[in-house]
Amino acid sequence: MSQGTKQPDDANYGGDYSYAIKSALFGVAVGDALGVPVKFKSREYLNMHPVTGMTGFGSHSQPPGTWSDDSSLTFCLAEALIRGYDLDAIGQNFVKWYSNAYWTAGGEIFDIGKGTDEAIVRLSGGTKPELSGDTSVSSNGNDSLMRILPLVFRLMPKPLTERFEITRQVSSVTNGHIRSIISCFYYLEFARQILEGREKYDIYRDIRKVVSGHLSALLIDPAEVLVFDRLLKYDIFRLNESEISTGSNVINTLEAAVWCLLTTESYSEAVLRAVNLGGDTDTTAAVTGGLAGLLYGFDGIPEEWIRQIRRKEDIEELAEKLAAGLNGN
Repeated sequence: MSQGTKQPDDANYGGDYSYAIKSALFGVAVGDALGVPVKFKSREYLNMHPVTGMTGFGSHSQPPGTWSDDSSLTFCLAEALIRGYDLDAIGQNFVKWYSNAYWTAGGEIFDIGKGTDEAIVRLSGGTKPELSGDTSVSSNGNDSLMRILPLVFRLMPKPLTERFEITRQVSSVTNGHIRSIISCFYYLEFARQILEGREKYDIYRDIRKVVSGHLSALLIDPAEVLVFDRLLKYDIFRLNESEISTGSNVINTLEAAVWCLLTTESYSEAVLRAVNLGGDTDTTAAVTGGLAGLLYGFDGIPEEWIRQIRRKEDIEELAEKLAAGLNGN
């Protein structure tokens, strides 16, 4: 087993996932909180003033340890999955967040993506969650990727075809275009193999076959698969930093997260590299942090950063409830 979730039982579904879930949820939240104060800062600025630890205020005037919509929607999804997979429950939790600041760090929503905003307005108006996300090519922001990670724990025992279909449904609550769906599928398959205890470079090589093969079997438009070439055909970890983009496009975010994971050797290195790439810093670091949290485990996240995370006890309780729900269902 790789240096990962640090519980041998976590490599097998049916074991105790409590540690892995805690690692994933805090992995997302800590990365998110590191990036919030410098959101939209340029790479050039961060090269001169690099983030080296948990700070506050800055771009959104929030205190240290504050996480954004990325983590809020991750927690909303995790909570909805406690009793099983129910797309309506997921959609309802997203509406509660939007309307009542549910699962926010400090009782307010201070950041929301355009795609998420529009999708939840449609949800609130009665649109079914599977149909609420925009399906146009222009809708491929990173809204669904940033909050998809908890789904991996419900997908573990399911066959590949079902994993893809459920991922499609959950992505489509906010982002229904095939690029967003493929990005979420790739990310969750990577997370799945971390949970199985595999080494990160072995995962990267195997994911190419898994994802490419399944997309081919589904007869997905080859032009849509082509945009994933840097992940599916090449060694993205060999690229220079200057070749990695960090806007809000879902493919850019996925590429940056995988690049940060593969070119570093610890949780802290991975998320700080993600933040210091600039741009959509909170989301890049949240997506990176989710995988890095699983890979290096909760104990691999600096204790000082964990202590500063807002609503720490609530996140711990959520992880315990999801783990208990998995064991009971």
